[in-house]
Amino acid sequence: MSGFQHKPGSGSLFKNDRKEKENQPDYKGRGILENGEEFEIAAWLRDSANGQKYMSLKIGKPQPKKDTPAPEDKKAVSSDDIPF
Repeated sequence: MSGFQHKPGSGSLFKNDRKEKENQPDYKGRGILENGEEFEIAAWLRDSANGQKYMSLKIGKPQPKKDTPAPEDKKAVSSDDIPF
């Protein structure tokens, strides 16, 4: 989905195909508020006490992806390290 941008006041939810535990969301997605701020949304499929189906939602600020490697510490190079 590279290059796709939501319009302000909209977002998208996608089925979480990587769900391994019950506490992980059934659907996940992102969107943009009217003021241009990005948000992340997660949804769980639930049943109410009287048996009615509904979605429980959690909305928050986007979190960095866990699979993205952290930037490496860069060492300062001194003139003594250069062989010429």
